[in-house]
Amino acid sequence: MGKRKVVQLSNEQRSELENGQRNGKSHSFRHRCQMILLKSEHRTSVQVAQILGGCAVVVDNWVKRYEAGGIKGLQTRSGRGRKAILQTADLAAVTEAVKKSRQRISLARAELETSLGRGKFSHSTLKRFLKKTIAVTNELENGSRESR
Repeated sequence: MGKRKVVQLSNEQRSELENGQRNGKSHSFRHRCQMILLKSEHRTSVQVAQILGGCAVVVDNWVKRYEAGGIKGLQTRSGRGRKAILQTADLAAVTEAVKKSRQRISLARAELETSLGRGKFSHSTLKRFLKKTIAVTNELENGSRESR
């Protein structure tokens, strides 16, 4: 059997991890905080993995990331996941296409697929992009009105 690695935590670090476990934005971040807290209780990586339903290697990797970067090391790094098909730079083209075919979004979507050259995307993708950008645009407009 290998050496058991124990994470030594100060009171401040422990309270920070407990707060992250209770109030963290994502499930994965809360899960990682719990992982470090369990390791600090003199448990093996195998025991922690069994409790949380994971793999001991994953536990060891997150312990290394915590030791290297603290609680910020447990957060998911930017750049993960699928990249957006429609970017904010496409907003002018999207609004123009939607204005032309306001009653039939499918026509606007087909026009955008050919003009942007990014391949096919779904009706939901276009709706989601419009919702997101309209909300951001409205926030910016309201913020600039309040500052006046």
